[in-house]
Amino acid sequence: MAETAERTEKRARIERRFAAARERVFQAWTSAEALKRWHAPVDATVVHVEVDFRVGGRYLVHMQGADGTMHRVSGVYREIVAPERLVFTWRWAHEPPEAETMVTVEFHAHGANTDVVLTHEGFASAASQAGHEAGWNSIFEKLDAAMREG
Repeated sequence: MAETAERTEKRARIERRFAAARERVFQAWTSAEALKRWHAPVDATVVHVEVDFRVGGRYLVHMQGADGTMHRVSGVYREIVAPERLVFTWRWAHEPPEAETMVTVEFHAHGANTDVVLTHEGFASAASQAGHEAGWNSIFEKLDAAMREG
């Protein structure tokens, strides 16, 4: 599967194939230790992660940009179907509660590989949608590297 992105005003959908088993790719989303390795764009570093991986549990990720700017995102896990699907809310710390969006991540086995389909929806503007789409594509570059490293 080639990398694809579909854009609408309120939704970003990204598909990517990873060279790892579905269970391993799913596990990369489940713990603070794993998320620290890859859950920030290529020009940023994850400096702090908290994960309460259960339906109703919260997560918090602090990313530091190359310029030193800190970006904080948090949310609540709404659905966990291991190793097939995750659904969670997403809100930047500097935004009001009504700016919360929803992320759905699907994991599809494809032989020894995994196809991941990420749908992020509920954006207030096309600019926000485009920024998140670029961010997820960059984050997926790091996830790909983490899956190849082992």
